[in-house]
Amino acid sequence: MKKINFKKIFTIVLWIIGLSGLMASLAFATGKEKEVVAENVLVSVNNTDINTFIDEEDVKEFFSERNDAILNTPIKNIDVNSLEKALNSHPAVENADIAVDVNGDITIDVTQRTPLVRVMNSDGESYYIDNQSKLMPLSDKFTARVLIATGNINEPFATRYQFSAKAIAKNALFSQVSVLDDIYAISDFIAKDSVLASLIHQINVTNDKELELYPSIGNHKIVFGEAKDFQEKFDKLKLFYTEGLNKTDGWNKYSTINIKYKNQVVCTKK
Repeated sequence: MKKINFKKIFTIVLWIIGLSGLMASLAFATGKEKEVVAENVLVSVNNTDINTFIDEEDVKEFFSERNDAILNTPIKNIDVNSLEKALNSHPAVENADIAVDVNGDITIDVTQRTPLVRVMNSDGESYYIDNQSKLMPLSDKFTARVLIATGNINEPFATRYQFSAKAIAKNALFSQVSVLDDIYAISDFIAKDSVLASLIHQINVTNDKELELYPSIGNHKIVFGEAKDFQEKFDKLKLFYTEGLNKTDGWNKYSTINIKYKNQVVCTKK
């Protein structure tokens, strides 16, 4: 006769009891969750030390204007994905995450977009290109202190906002007719260099689609040429500023500093 293993049977019984208790707890929690209504909307807006395009009240007003029922709504009826999608379409929002919990709290975490350069096209229209290379409209609430791009820029916001500058650069047709990819590329390079970021304040696009730069110090123009060889050209410029202009006190001596040619800096005196 086979010996009965009571220890094994006892262990199995304990597992069954434990699983039954867990299932009961989950069922209770699920039932409780169905009864919970949203009582608080907690909004957190990141990188406000850089930009203030949107704040807590703006987020709440955004949903209010859309007639989205949130407060006093059963959390089971709140479509979090739909709310997130809507908020992520806001022109000032780079990313938004929304979560609900069984305490009735709706947590909204927002990261603002960060403008990199302000484009002023030939028709007098202005818009930003942000640090993700996407086009961004101006705001009535806040004006970012960023690089300004002017000159032969014929691209309106309405026909370009759906294309990022990076996407334009990768498109054979768009890259030939657009200058936004060049503006983004040089603005991004300048922003990542603390010396250049404090020195250069304006980019100008010539009729030949070459670039000119204007510094915040001195009364001269920097002829940059095509939007390429950034490192080599800016290394020449910084060396000329530190070894040339500073030693000769020549910040206002020249009208033009040309760095477009390889291995040389050509200056024109006033």
